[in-house]
Amino acid sequence: MNRLLAYDPAMLGFALASAILAYAPLAWLMGSWLDPSYSSSGTLYLVPIAALLVWSLTSPLRQAPSRSRQRALLLLSASAFIRLTSQALAINVVGGFALALDVFALAALLRTDERARPVSPFWLAVLFVFTLPVERIVQRLIGYPLQEISARISCKLLGTFFDDMACEGVRLRLSGQDVLVDLPCSGTNGLMLAIALLTILNALYRPRLIIASIWVGIAFCLSIFGNSFRISLLAAGIAFEDRLNGISVMSEPLHDLIGYTTLALSMAPVLMFYKPSAAHRRPAEPAMIRLPASVTLRNLIALTFLAFAFLIVKLPHRAMDVSKAISPPPLPFSLNGEFGQDEDLLPIERSYFAQYGGHAQKRRYGELALTLVHTSSPLRHLHSPEDCLRGLGYRVEFLGTRFSPLPTALYRATSEAGKAWRVAVTFTSSDGNTTHNIAQAIWLWMQKPHTTWTSIQRITPWNIEAHQQTAFESAVIAALDLTKNRSEEG
Repeated sequence: MNRLLAYDPAMLGFALASAILAYAPLAWLMGSWLDPSYSSSGTLYLVPIAALLVWSLTSPLRQAPSRSRQRALLLLSASAFIRLTSQALAINVVGGFALALDVFALAALLRTDERARPVSPFWLAVLFVFTLPVERIVQRLIGYPLQEISARISCKLLGTFFDDMACEGVRLRLSGQDVLVDLPCSGTNGLMLAIALLTILNALYRPRLIIASIWVGIAFCLSIFGNSFRISLLAAGIAFEDRLNGISVMSEPLHDLIGYTTLALSMAPVLMFYKPSAAHRRPAEPAMIRLPASVTLRNLIALTFLAFAFLIVKLPHRAMDVSKAISPPPLPFSLNGEFGQDEDLLPIERSYFAQYGGHAQKRRYGELALTLVHTSSPLRHLHSPEDCLRGLGYRVEFLGTRFSPLPTALYRATSEAGKAWRVAVTFTSSDGNTTHNIAQAIWLWMQKPHTTWTSIQRITPWNIEAHQQTAFESAVIAALDLTKNRSEEG
């Protein structure tokens, strides 16, 4: 690499420009690893990436020089335009995908695919994508249909062995016990691990793209069946807990053990039968884009690219998905006999809503609190309490879902001082839909993007009396006129 830069100083200009373009996305990516609100496991994927690179680079080159330098320059140019898009649209994850192209370019320059122990630069770049918070994106975009599919397969599996099985959307009833295939059970975690495993195999085997694509589809299906099998075991364990001598399948480490075991079983066919031949490598051909013979011209091109990089990072952010202006009705003056007192948004919240639109309201009624977020861009503004509360230092535990009197997701949030709160959240739309599930809310919004959505979050002390909790919930429903909304349970 050093000899390459010394031989062609223009490459140093391209490298410097790429470093400038990569700085902000890399800072954001590293921040997502450290920020509890992202709950990212991206750092885990750095281990196989580093292992593959070391394994390949410690072996000698076995092929004559190819057009790796030209390919790297094309990739860096493509990365620059993606970074331009990320900067202009203010979408950090797009800039993260540009980093994957940088990894592709670096691996191409290091010629990892031309060594005695070859590793595909393309599949290394794909593996790097998993260091981004992609699981969260997948969960929000397709989490709901994955829930539906997993619930239906689980229903068929359980119905084979139990006669008293009833299915209603994502709700399963077995022996009178209500089991919900909630968003954490959508299988996105297992899906990401399954596709990442296949990506590692592809990096080593370097198959033809069509073969790799077919097996990605196979791994996708196997992971869904594995998740359905996991749900079936958990549902049976919940329904017949009294026969398990008090052992709860939802407690750790048994819950995770069941999950990883079913995932391993579902991926066993991939490990056993996926042994593709490496794609035939054509002899090195003349580069599609020849670098100018003139050193002066090459340096001028590099300098232009460097100036372009500075221009990109200085461009103003202009997000496409800014929520339209919303004028929500005022929060109730009083609830359940308690007068309300407005609470200011945190500085980071004020900055966020100023940049991306939408509207947030907070009001406290004694010890009880109500927070509403209104938006026409749910992908920007709506999230589960886990995201923001973990970012504020709370330990958050998902408790489950109830459907009466409103579909509501329940959480327990514990502060660093040890004080616990009960957090209930419901999402409602302007056309009358109500759900507890952020993935379902986004799925419904994508079908009707003209609708606006509201997150209704109720926060009460954990030790509040049950009748006070019920009265507060009833007061909120009546004050916000939520009884007119249609409940979406499945």
